[in-house]
Amino acid sequence: MQPVPDRRKISPFLVFFLIHSIQVGGGVLGFQRVISMNAGYDGWISVILAGIFTHIIMVMMYFILNKVDGDLVSAHTLAFGKWIGNVFNFIFVIYFSLLVITILRTYIEVLQVWMYPRLSTFFFSLFFLILVYYIVNGGVRTITGTAFFGIVLPSYLILTFAFTFQYSDFWNVLPVFDHSVKDLLISTKNMSLTYLGYESILILYPFIKDAKKSQKYAHWALFTTTTLYTLLAVISFAFFSQKQLEKTVWATLSMWKIVEMPFVERFEYIGIANWCLIILPNTCIATWCASRILKRMTPLRHRTSLLIICILCLSTLTLFTDRKQVNFLNDISGQIGFYINYFYIPALLLLVIIMKKVRHKP
Repeated sequence: MQPVPDRRKISPFLVFFLIHSIQVGGGVLGFQRVISMNAGYDGWISVILAGIFTHIIMVMMYFILNKVDGDLVSAHTLAFGKWIGNVFNFIFVIYFSLLVITILRTYIEVLQVWMYPRLSTFFFSLFFLILVYYIVNGGVRTITGTAFFGIVLPSYLILTFAFTFQYSDFWNVLPVFDHSVKDLLISTKNMSLTYLGYESILILYPFIKDAKKSQKYAHWALFTTTTLYTLLAVISFAFFSQKQLEKTVWATLSMWKIVEMPFVERFEYIGIANWCLIILPNTCIATWCASRILKRMTPLRHRTSLLIICILCLSTLTLFTDRKQVNFLNDISGQIGFYINYFYIPALLLLVIIMKKVRHKP
C-alpha cells in the first residue's frame, strides 16, 4: 500500500465526528420499538450492553490496524493472501454499499409516509447520490467536514425532547431487570443495525495523522453515541406505553408531534428535513469506504470505482417499494453487520496475530 500524503490526512480528534456521525442515522428514528419487543422497558439496558460491545470490537479493530500498519485490505492480504483476500474485500464492498442503500431507503420511506406520499424513490436517490458523489470525490477531508456539520448543525434537535417531559412518567422503567438475560441479549442483538458504521475505521485508518492517537477519540465517539441512544430510549419509555411502542414504527418522530412553538405547528416536518443533514455524512462515509476498497483491489481509479458504487446503489434502491421490503432490508443489514462485528472481526484478529508470528519466525 502506498503511503497517504499528509495533505490528504485528517487530525486524530476528527475521528470522533466520523465515527459518531455514521452511527447516528435512520436507525435512531425508530430503534425503540425494536429493542422493546423482547426486553420491554428494560430495553435501555440492551442499548448500554450493545454500546459496551462496540468498544470491545473497536479495540480489536485498532489492534488489527496497528499490527498490519495499513487498512482492512492490508489485513486481508496478510491473513489470506492476495486472491482469497480479495474475496473478503469484495464482501466488504457489498456490505458498505448495503449500508448506503439501507440508510437512504429508510430515510426516503420516512419522507414518503410523513411528508410526500408521491415522492419518487428513483429521482430523490439520483439527486442525493449526485451530491454524495460530489462530496466523496473531494476526499476524506471534505467528508470529515460534512460529518462535522452533520453533527453540529442539527444538534439542537436533542433539546426538543424536553417537550415530552410534562407527559412522561419515568417510573415506567422500574422495576429494573424485569426480563431474563436471554431477552436482554436478543434485544442487544437487535441494536446491531443502529450501531453499525464504526467499521469504517478499518478503511479510514491510513488517512489519519498519528493514527494510534485517534483510538481514544473513536472510543469517545462510541460513548457519545451510546449515551445519546440511552437517553432517547429512557425518554421514549417514559412517554409511550408498551402497547403504543409495539405499534409505533418511528417513536422519535412521533414524540416531535407534540412540540408546540409560536412559529411552527408541525415540528416533525422540520425534524425530518434536518435529518437530511444527518444521513448525508452517513452515506458519504459508507460510499467512500466501498469505493476505496474497490479501488484498492482493482486497477480502477477512485472516481471510476466511486461511480460504480453510486450506480449500484441507485439501481438497487428502486427495488424496495413497500414497508415489508424496507423492513427486510433493515433486518438483512443488521444481521450481516452483527456477524461481521461479533464473529468475523475477532476471527480476523486471531489470523493476523498468527500470521505475524509465523512470518517473524527465522
